[in-house]
Amino acid sequence: MAFAWYDIAGLAGTLMILLAYFLLQAGRLSGTGVAYQLLNLFGAGGVLLSLAGAFNLSVALLEGAWVLVSTYGLVRTLRARRRPV
Repeated sequence: MAFAWYDIAGLAGTLMILLAYFLLQAGRLSGTGVAYQLLNLFGAGGVLLSLAGAFNLSVALLEGAWVLVSTYGLVRTLRARRRPV
């Protein structure tokens, strides 16, 4: 079985999202942490890239929303860290 670049991007993205969720459930990552947000952001981006091979509107909407929410969470986390206590 040969994989195209977009298949590899999709698999890597899926693994990143699953890893982020597992580490969150295992108590190893915070849901508001930068690592969690980045894993979700890049994971969703990888799945979106995989749609270059076979487009699926449902997946595009889901992963597009995932990118937006992850970006929002990342920006919010970084802004909160910059505020003086």
